[in-house]
Amino acid sequence: MPVEFLGIAYTNNASETTARSGLAFDKEYTLRLARAHEDHGWDRVLFAYGSDTPIPTPAAGYLAAKVERLQILLAHRPNVSYPTYAARSFATLDQISDGRLAIHFITGGNDREQRREGDTLTKDERYSRTREYIQIVKKVWTSREPFDHEGEHYRFHDFVSDVFPVRQPHPGVSFGGSSPAAYAAGGAEAGVYCLWGEPLADTAQQIESVWAAARAAGRTDRPRIQAAFRPIIAPTEELAWEKAHRTVEAIATRRAVRQPPRGHHPDGPENTGARRLIAIAARGERFDRALWTPTSAATGGEGNSNALVGTPETVARALLDYYDLGVDIISARGYDLLGDAVDFGRHVIPIIREEVARRDREGAERGPHLLEKIVAGI
Repeated sequence: MPVEFLGIAYTNNASETTARSGLAFDKEYTLRLARAHEDHGWDRVLFAYGSDTPIPTPAAGYLAAKVERLQILLAHRPNVSYPTYAARSFATLDQISDGRLAIHFITGGNDREQRREGDTLTKDERYSRTREYIQIVKKVWTSREPFDHEGEHYRFHDFVSDVFPVRQPHPGVSFGGSSPAAYAAGGAEAGVYCLWGEPLADTAQQIESVWAAARAAGRTDRPRIQAAFRPIIAPTEELAWEKAHRTVEAIATRRAVRQPPRGHHPDGPENTGARRLIAIAARGERFDRALWTPTSAATGGEGNSNALVGTPETVARALLDYYDLGVDIISARGYDLLGDAVDFGRHVIPIIREEVARRDREGAERGPHLLEKIVAGI
């Protein structure tokens, strides 16, 4: 199966190592970053969601009207709008983008962050709501006749939309999480299941859990798997590791002079994925070919934070190991958002695409059961 690459559609130049130099929504920078991805082999970019950041839906509409080929993954939290309204918003945006839209549904793993926008449900209740929300959105996208809904979280009557997506049967749906409740919801409803980058063995276990949840939900297909990393590349291994250590120093320096991230909990992260990253970092700094955990440790497991360090060839080989496990969507984001998007696109993406095409021609097997073979070959 062809591999795909997801970058970031950030609305300013801030990162864990860099202070923002302009507005929160810098239109010129947003467009430059998107065009850098479009011009260097990326398939799509993600507009993330935060309670204090620019609203991603209008930002995505702005970008969709400016770029021609780049696809857009729009993050959305169910607590911020009713599903019938959201479904029409997404369908309208899919029309603007000529069918280049997919939606990433975020349940929310931080109670304090959720409550900033009035969401007081428990974590398990949020997962239940997200599953119902996705089901409603899909039905709005595909139903031409009025329908009623009487669910646990939503009730409405005689609803039908007059705006439908370009993409059929509907835009792609992605979902993420590392808890049993997340596996159950995403395994049932998602076309793509998103994981943060972990060691190969841990990733294989998560993939099996997701696919088992899909089977338990009665699906005859299974979600595609996406994994997210922070690549740190340089022309030589020595230079790459020097860059990696400078990056961790820059993260520590920046965190020392700014307020803790919004949603930060003094007792550590609430969500399972972040706790997993912290536990992995406690097990060691280096795993497999190139996975490096100090970037995650330095941020307290904050989001996508495990790095892959090395030359473009080393990082490409490491990502191909994940492809062999069943990962066919690679999410990557550097610390210099613009420069790293260009470098990864120029130097890593072509290696992976060429090798995946060769393996597809030869019918190479894939899946979590290949882990022992992969590890033995390292």
